[in-house]
Amino acid sequence: MPERIVVIGAVAAGPKAACRARRLLPDAEIILLDQDDIISYGGCGIPYFVSGDVADEKELCSTSYHMVRNPDYFESAKGLMVMTRTRAESINRKKKVVVVTDLESGKQQEFSYDKLVIATGSRPNRLPVPGSDLQGIFTISNLHKAVAIKEKIARGQVGKAVVVGGGAIGIEMAEALTDLWGVETTLIEYMPQLLPGIVDWEIAGMVQQHLMENNVDVLTGEAAMEFVGDEKGHVRKVVTGNRELDADLVIMAVGVRPRSELARDAGLEIGPLGGIVVNRRMQTSDPDIFAAGDCVESLNLVTGKQAYAPFGSIANRQGRVAADNLAGIPSQFTGVVGSFIMKVFDRCVGATGISLDTARREGFDAVAATTVQTDRAHFMAGMALIFNHMVVDRSNRRVLGLQGFANMGDGLMARIDAAAGMIARHASVSEFSNLEMAYAPPFSTAVDVLNSVANIADNICSGRMITCSPREFVEWMDGKVEHPDWMVLDLRHPNEAVPWAKAYPDRWYALVYNEVRHKWQEIPRDRTLILICNAGTRAYEMQLFLKSKGIDRTLVLAGGLNLIRRLGVDWWIDA
Repeated sequence: MPERIVVIGAVAAGPKAACRARRLLPDAEIILLDQDDIISYGGCGIPYFVSGDVADEKELCSTSYHMVRNPDYFESAKGLMVMTRTRAESINRKKKVVVVTDLESGKQQEFSYDKLVIATGSRPNRLPVPGSDLQGIFTISNLHKAVAIKEKIARGQVGKAVVVGGGAIGIEMAEALTDLWGVETTLIEYMPQLLPGIVDWEIAGMVQQHLMENNVDVLTGEAAMEFVGDEKGHVRKVVTGNRELDADLVIMAVGVRPRSELARDAGLEIGPLGGIVVNRRMQTSDPDIFAAGDCVESLNLVTGKQAYAPFGSIANRQGRVAADNLAGIPSQFTGVVGSFIMKVFDRCVGATGISLDTARREGFDAVAATTVQTDRAHFMAGMALIFNHMVVDRSNRRVLGLQGFANMGDGLMARIDAAAGMIARHASVSEFSNLEMAYAPPFSTAVDVLNSVANIADNICSGRMITCSPREFVEWMDGKVEHPDWMVLDLRHPNEAVPWAKAYPDRWYALVYNEVRHKWQEIPRDRTLILICNAGTRAYEMQLFLKSKGIDRTLVLAGGLNLIRRLGVDWWIDA
């Protein structure tokens, strides 16, 4: 008899595994089960459907050649048996059967299997606070919820919205509500910054300021404590520890967790993060059962620990590896570095590897290098600034992560993608410094920004460059921390620097860059000098020069004022 393969879950990893297995095993009987009636859709596209960038939900379920991926498609074009509205209730590993329920009729039946693939995905978290079950509070869990949100807005029932959660989905949904629909939107994040654990303070600060410039109110360091409804049970207010916010709609975007109960009840090994434990071949603790996608844990190639990476791209790669091994091809999924990129209005933010805060929590002797330069040759029309932030283990110069913020386009993604491959194989700073990048003036600078940030990291690790982080500088200027001996040495053109020196006479000293070598003796020696220019390049050069003259109490402001001005500080002066 032909081998029977049963696949539970038909959104990302499941269809990939089933279709790949069909190509490799043309005689096998392959059954694809899902409890929903909409399958194989691009869940990551949901915010763009809500925003109107994707006009019809069917586009999220369609192939690149415009065929809708419904049961008929998978049966006729792919040769699979597909059963929707069918929920897998349990797995009997001894008998090798899956017990399922037809959700329309309530009838139960058993499917035997020779090999089983679990691709049950994830479920959204819900805050355990009063009122979380009120009408008008949505999680982004499936396409049905997305359609309901869009219909509610389109009917004119939403004037004010609150998005709870400042991760990627929360930011994308805040943009979607504000950009097309003009909904008055507030984004709440209980951590002190947006994208916590993903990017560092500097990058998160630029994202937050850009959201606020585009009419999204952002509240960090606040938690939703209660949802208050009207007499009809519809949400009307969100209560935080500091305020009450009116809301006709609430989006709860507070993360997801693995949907691994089916595997746990079957006695399969579950990891510390709640996901199914698999080996590199995507096998579970039962060699006849494979698992892939958002329901599994993966190896983090940076920390060497288990990680949870619920991304559609990873799910598809894992589904292919599972199918290969079903067919006897010894493919391996080695792990993840955690790469992401997202659109924020007309900007983008991306990261790969781990952040500085995460690296230090994980015990690395981590430092960060920050650079800003043009995304193409400075003499090319349309050039814009691109910010890169590299995290490095100072003890061995291994690169641990890269983050960036730039104008919307492919430039940042190219650097994130290049870095992801390098970080996965534990590349060093010197390898990044010498990494060959494609160059032409319309696309990049002769010394690519990825090479530049690695060069800065090399200078920091070598002790040649001593820096002051943007956060330290902002907190000093804000008066949150005291550094009585600090003084700024502003190296910019007098037209830029002198207004600052007049505004802050007790902490600002202006001396243009090309005069420092002739007037260095006039520089105060009783203060720690924060060397400032627009990007940091001139500041570093003068740090080395001043050190040669015995003035070694200096710090270079990482990223320069080009970064600071994008944080929306109250004390900024437009000279």
